[in-house]
Amino acid sequence: MYDEKTLKGAALPQSIEETLTLLSSADYVADRSLATVLYLALKMKRPLFLEGEAGVGKTEIAKVLSRTLGRDLIRLQCYEGLDVSTAVYEWNYAAQMVEIRVAEASGETDRAELGQNIFSERFLIERPVLRAMRPHLSGPPVFLIDELDRADEAFEAFLLEVLSDSQVTIPEIGTIRAPQPPIVIITTNRTREIHDALKRRCLYHWVDYPDAERELTIVRTKVPGVNERLSAEVVAFVQKLRHDYELFKQPGVAETIDWATALTELDQLALNPEMVTDTLGTLLKYQDDIERIQGSEAKRIVDELKKEIVAGM
Repeated sequence: MYDEKTLKGAALPQSIEETLTLLSSADYVADRSLATVLYLALKMKRPLFLEGEAGVGKTEIAKVLSRTLGRDLIRLQCYEGLDVSTAVYEWNYAAQMVEIRVAEASGETDRAELGQNIFSERFLIERPVLRAMRPHLSGPPVFLIDELDRADEAFEAFLLEVLSDSQVTIPEIGTIRAPQPPIVIITTNRTREIHDALKRRCLYHWVDYPDAERELTIVRTKVPGVNERLSAEVVAFVQKLRHDYELFKQPGVAETIDWATALTELDQLALNPEMVTDTLGTLLKYQDDIERIQGSEAKRIVDELKKEIVAGM
């Protein structure tokens, strides 16, 4: 175990303004409400539960914290059927069998002692949850539990001990407690509801799509060399899709960045209907949505937003 005095890493922000500065230093453009709840989660040592549509930047927050605070990032990607052996720990059965054979060959017959030996930590294979409970030289790690809504409800129930007490119970060994609580970030795309018992252990924030002004700042920050006119038209186009069209999957900020990057790579200085149609697969991810927007509809949207941009100048 490391003594807390030996743990090294950047100091946590001491105010909402410092939190905003921390995020900004990693090119993450956050609004004040997000910075506030993040500051409180760090200050109160509580897990942060981030809910919102896919592609709005929830996972990126954990990555930004890891980089800016100099902490290890431990990521648990959730999926249907995720169980304890994959998420927390499992025993190295092959090594245990070798140990048993060696003990038998040397004449050791004390079953109790042998059982205690083979179910010790040297035969334990640590998975993300258990690794997050361990001490780290850089300080408590950032523990990202990503897309929790994809996991089963039984796994949610298991996480209650982890989130409440920063500990894991292994029947053969006992309870392993973190020397300091990890920085826990939980994300969900809301494909199903998460139980209230888990939410009560966290601070909550809904990460919404940004408004046009903030999204434009994000694009110009994340896409070096993007033309100013092109970035303005891209953001206006995406905002119009979100507000005026009931698409199967609205484009997230990640898709806006991808589209602006693709158009910049194609040396575009402004939107034109033909190029919009040709590159819609960068922005929209379902064929029904693409068919609805491409062609004459793309031309109509481009013409309309150009008039709006000119009128607003």
